[in-house]
Amino acid sequence: MTNNDVLRRLRYCFDFSDDEMMELFELGEMPVTRAKISDWLKKEDDDFFVELVDVELAIFLNGLIIKNRGKRDGSPFMPETRLDNNIILKKLKIALSLTSDDIIDIFKKEDRTLTKTELSAFLRNPKQNQFRDFKDQYLRNFLTGIQKKYR
Repeated sequence: MTNNDVLRRLRYCFDFSDDEMMELFELGEMPVTRAKISDWLKKEDDDFFVELVDVELAIFLNGLIIKNRGKRDGSPFMPETRLDNNIILKKLKIALSLTSDDIIDIFKKEDRTLTKTELSAFLRNPKQNQFRDFKDQYLRNFLTGIQKKYR
């Protein structure tokens, strides 16, 4: 999945307006314009489509965490310069205050089974032997399950 797909799906899941999207980016310490958001949300075949880079999606997800959980004491969130699906899962887990059981239930909404062991492998440090990549299909199912839960 592209970063733009993730942004589009999250906007739809939570029915964010342009102003709310701008607020989330601002909470992540990157003010953006309505036009910039519009360009990110366009389909790839549109002439005005602009690709959302990893650091920009990380800033948006950090803003979602701050909005839902509050600012962290001490140093501010530093956005990742490189995102993968595992990091997106971790950030959404934090932002939505999801437990492992909540995530498993979200997958059940999509008729997908996910064990606690599998979930644990997705949330591990990539350097650990038990680490597994959170593939695009898992992320699609997770975002669709979030949509069913929150929309």
